[in-house]
Amino acid sequence: MAQRSSIARPVSDPSGAPRTRPVASVARALALLDALCDSEQGLGVNELARRIAVSPSTASRLLATLEAAGMVQRDGLGPFRLGLGLVTLADRVLARLDIRALARPVLVELMERTGETATLSIPGEREAITVDSVPSRSSVVSMARLGRPSVAHATAVGKVMLAFGGGPLPRERDLRALTERTITDRAKLEAEVLAVRKRGYGTVFGERELDVNAIAAPVFDRAGGLAAILGLQGPSNRLGDPARLLADLRDGAATLTRALGGRH
Repeated sequence: MAQRSSIARPVSDPSGAPRTRPVASVARALALLDALCDSEQGLGVNELARRIAVSPSTASRLLATLEAAGMVQRDGLGPFRLGLGLVTLADRVLARLDIRALARPVLVELMERTGETATLSIPGEREAITVDSVPSRSSVVSMARLGRPSVAHATAVGKVMLAFGGGPLPRERDLRALTERTITDRAKLEAEVLAVRKRGYGTVFGERELDVNAIAAPVFDRAGGLAAILGLQGPSNRLGDPARLLADLRDGAATLTRALGGRH
């Protein structure tokens, strides 16, 4: 008599659409990983078997397979824990993420909720670069231009980069006055950057362009580094206090941080 294959075969659901019958051994292996994910100290074979409702011998075979692939690990005969092979898989997934594609719906929602121009900037060695934006419907001309570098000491995005990017402050001679409100004193800039780091966002009031106010917040990657910066900007006669947009901006930054596998 022919042996039955354990490979999943397509079947039909009640609506007639094809679906796949789950492979029991794969489902059990995934259940083991889920159980280990919920345990900080690790779990033994018998406890894992109980949690996924299989015999200890079945759990032992599944764990041996996962251990060989680096998905789980243990010290000697100690409890099983999640393995470093999962980190490699996660890194490969995250490396393929296009931050602009992930951020696009966040930018659209920010513009819709606030009515102001929403921007996405990527931190560089000395300045952040605007890589995407959704212009306000109330502005005749967009104030955000793709590829435009921030001015570290005169923009909300630049201040966030200085606060969370880990780079040095600009030298005194580089603190050019772009308007009468631009910070040109290094001690004052240092105090401003410390304030941005403490409160978690940066603002400007006509410091790059007299008639433009803005607010920006950091987006973090899974390693806790600065991955991007979300900003909102508008004319000063309409956006007198950018901080009124803070709740929406923080929601957007938290959403994008989670999409990148980070914690906000």
